[in-house]
Amino acid sequence: MAVASPERLRDDLTRLLHRGPDLQDYSHEAARILARAVPFDGVCMLAMDPATILPTAEVVENGLPPAAFARMAQIEIAGEDFNAFAALARSERRAASLSEATDGELERSRRHREIRREHGLGDELRAVLVSDAATWGGLTLLRGADCRPFEPGDTELLASLSGALAEGVRRALLLAALPADGQPDEGPAGLVLLAPDNTITLTNEAADEWLAELPGEAMPPVVSAVAGRARSIVDGSAPAGTSARARVQTAAGRWLLVHGSTLGDDANAQTAVIIEPARPHELAPLIADAYGLTERERVVTQLVAQGLSTDAIAGRLHLSPWTVQDHLKAIFEKVEVSTRGELVARLFFEHYAPRLSD
Repeated sequence: MAVASPERLRDDLTRLLHRGPDLQDYSHEAARILARAVPFDGVCMLAMDPATILPTAEVVENGLPPAAFARMAQIEIAGEDFNAFAALARSERRAASLSEATDGELERSRRHREIRREHGLGDELRAVLVSDAATWGGLTLLRGADCRPFEPGDTELLASLSGALAEGVRRALLLAALPADGQPDEGPAGLVLLAPDNTITLTNEAADEWLAELPGEAMPPVVSAVAGRARSIVDGSAPAGTSARARVQTAAGRWLLVHGSTLGDDANAQTAVIIEPARPHELAPLIADAYGLTERERVVTQLVAQGLSTDAIAGRLHLSPWTVQDHLKAIFEKVEVSTRGELVARLFFEHYAPRLSD
């Protein structure tokens, strides 16, 4: 059977993202494209907040059951097992197999010993999905215990597709998910108290409502991830400067800010997770990142929306008109428009563009 070339796979992934699927459809279709070159038995696609590299949603096909997700999140956030996504994001490698990392001894992996083995899983191939230095997700391809391990060529291929897959996740999460609906970013804050094993010990009414809307059949991945990050900050295992916060979209299309802190430093300390509507300044970086706009391009876009001419923008920013035109050309290409009017319509009416400069 002929194997699809990397170029053909990349082209097919690009065509897929331009169809504008949501995260679930994108994940399933991208997996089918990858399967033409790398056979696997199951797949898990994670969406991540690029600011904190914390998972906010996941799509699983023939993988671990929902009951295992919370423990997997704990192991992942601790960052002490092989091929943690955060570690891959900080490294020069974009993909790695568990068999290669453990020298073929999968039992050395905590997640394999505690979770994967009992569910009949063997090797796994992970990739961190990075575009323009921002991490938008993670992908895990799974093979059964009776299957051969992934080969170095599989790892190299998946690493080469990291950027294309990241673009798909980015667009699925943001470009199709931020239409203006006229709804204000209001609502009560929810409080969730979690025991060290992520068992919920207390919630208020607002938290119950938000939890019901968040992705995840059991514990929403974003809540487990934020709680795990909060604990790692207290015990000193988290990298300096990290924060326990993430932005996530609900099933109803609203964006929430989830942040947490541990109430004490002993082994039995509970962790408080707050869930509240994301304010404009929290979403502004997401919108700009969705289109890959630089800081200068954001400012130029804002001035275009105010009706300023090229010369006026040049004077305001102390640039030459030719430089402004270069910025406009880059902006048009990224947002996929051809005129100033289309740019304003796309950003300012579809995606709350005032948030770009809030």
